[in-house]
Amino acid sequence: MTLDPRLDLKLERFVDVPRRLVWEAWTTPEHIKHWFVPRPWTITDCEVDLRPGGVFRSVMRSPEGQEFPNVGCFLEVVPQQRLVWTDALLPGFRPSEKPFFTAFLHLDEENGGTRYTAIALHRDEAGRKKHEEMGFEQGWGTVVDQLVEYIKTSMV
Repeated sequence: MTLDPRLDLKLERFVDVPRRLVWEAWTTPEHIKHWFVPRPWTITDCEVDLRPGGVFRSVMRSPEGQEFPNVGCFLEVVPQQRLVWTDALLPGFRPSEKPFFTAFLHLDEENGGTRYTAIALHRDEAGRKKHEEMGFEQGWGTVVDQLVEYIKTSMV
């Protein structure tokens, strides 16, 4: 995949947990609720239908109690290797009213751990800039740290 720095954001890390556990944590709603947003935010509800056109939905709750639902659909599912989802489409590939980004998650086995690559594609430079200003690098980085912590303390 060729990235366009005007439109795309990327986070890549090596994490010292097995790819199969990263995949399980990413695809199981009960696991997702524990790590998917930077603390003190929480996930109050999550739904995953792991197939192209299937729903990927989460409800984020701020520390003040405000809830932010996010709904989209999976475009591609390659078990233990790749997830692609978007909020530009709703479940069943129905167009959404306010698309923001399409996400690619690539998981590669590396030295007993996982090469974790997350990419966010945006429709325009304004969308990329907004996502960057929302804290893409820090927020998504924190979430990866929480994912690893959760796997090591709750899944191993």
